Amino acid sequence: MLGMALAAIDGTIVSTAVPQIVGDLGGLTVFSWLFSGYLLAVTVTLPLYGKLSDTFGRKPVLIAGIILFLVGSVLCAAAWNMAALIAFRIVQGLGGGALQGTVQTIAADLYPLKERPRIQAKLSTVWATSAVAGPVVGGLLAGYADWRWIFLINLPVGAVALWLVVRHLHEPSRPRPATRPKVDWAGALAVFATGSLLLTALVQGGVAWPWLSAPSLGLLGASAALAALTVVIERRAAEPIIPGWVWRRRTIASVNLALGAMGLLMVAPTVFLPTYAQSVLGLGPIAAGFVLSVMTLSWPVSAALSDRVYNRIGFRRTAMIGMSAALLILLAFPLLPYPGEPWHPALLMLLLGAALGLFQLPLIVGVQSTVGWAERGTTTASVLFCRQVGQSIGAALFGAVANGVLAARLLDAPVDGLPGDLDAVTRALEDPGAFSAAATDHVRRAVDAAVDYVYIGAAGAAALALLALITLAPRRFPIITEPTEPTEAAGTAGAPGRQDAAS
Repeated sequence: MLGMALAAIDGTIVSTAVPQIVGDLGGLTVFSWLFSGYLLAVTVTLPLYGKLSDTFGRKPVLIAGIILFLVGSVLCAAAWNMAALIAFRIVQGLGGGALQGTVQTIAADLYPLKERPRIQAKLSTVWATSAVAGPVVGGLLAGYADWRWIFLINLPVGAVALWLVVRHLHEPSRPRPATRPKVDWAGALAVFATGSLLLTALVQGGVAWPWLSAPSLGLLGASAALAALTVVIERRAAEPIIPGWVWRRRTIASVNLALGAMGLLMVAPTVFLPTYAQSVLGLGPIAAGFVLSVMTLSWPVSAALSDRVYNRIGFRRTAMIGMSAALLILLAFPLLPYPGEPWHPALLMLLLGAALGLFQLPLIVGVQSTVGWAERGTTTASVLFCRQVGQSIGAALFGAVANGVLAARLLDAPVDGLPGDLDAVTRALEDPGAFSAAATDHVRRAVDAAVDYVYIGAAGAAALALLALITLAPRRFPIITEPTEPTEAAGTAGAPGRQDAAS
């Protein structure tokens, strides 16, 4: 949990100190790469760390990830300009990729099927706590100390996590392979290059350059060519980083697609809800953050109780119930009155968190239970990788939708010269004297319409997740009970009459 906390609190604590960082180091035009570079490094390294943990064990990979994250934190605190800080944030991300995937895998290794919901729910509370505490701690450090402390604060947490892992994490002994394990470094480099180009195109498209410009088309074309090359390399590799069975097995493929669609829909609340709360409801940044944070309160509670549902009706049906509820909640958002009360979206986010907790955890626990130790790291990494890629695609797609709707609604504005970009409009609304009363109301309604369309798109992503489960996921997940697991796990997985008992 402490190792997971390093990665969980990172994004929220850094975001609050951006004004101080930019004021000290400059680089206003590229500061978004503080987050994009980190996300890129985490995403593209997930498959590599998953394979390495299956090959050499979880403990060395987790230790290496914590050390790399802490080294990156020290370097970030010592950064002398924005370019150096972005580069060191990427180093942090290289460690963060090991933390996210390996911790989830270790949780499935150490605990039998019956106990995994409780453990996964505890891991979810780490993210919930970080979502609330990160902005507060970051704001205090940036306001009353120095922004460099937001990176140095990782050191004591990481040191304790490292000591606990080294001292207390004991993996079961495994038979040594007859031949020395081979790492598919060519495949790792190809996956890294493909993911880097694709995510760069998605993150910067429509922001740093237009979507139909030469940079966007060039990056997308190059990533497509590299993706084809990656497939060729992985097919020829003896131990591929992304093996073909990840997509040939219906259970894993369906969960990958469903979690990818969930990553897509998560962009609506996490990216656009704070903008809605500030621009439409007129809330301050802290109050807007609270509207979003209520989702992180109901999520772990729902996840902790999900085993009472899937033990009766199965992983697939439980996830479908959760996503069906999420679909209805997302469709309800555009029906909220204008301008409405803050508790309206807060209530929807509370319900959405409960629905997604009922959706995500059963799928992760279920898919981890269908593979043995030697494949669990790769399987977990593939699920998290698809979710991260879905978030990147969603940010690009819904950003284009929101800006398009906003520009169309502002064509008949009562004043000329209004910005057509959602971020620029949000900043303009923070100035009380920027517009007349009529123009302000018109702009707020335009933002409201833009966010409504984003939530409709998120509902479409929820429908895609349901479609993946209905068409691809087997009715009963083929559970594997390993000899190292306690006997009650076998009883849970193979109990007669349970939907997800092994066939």
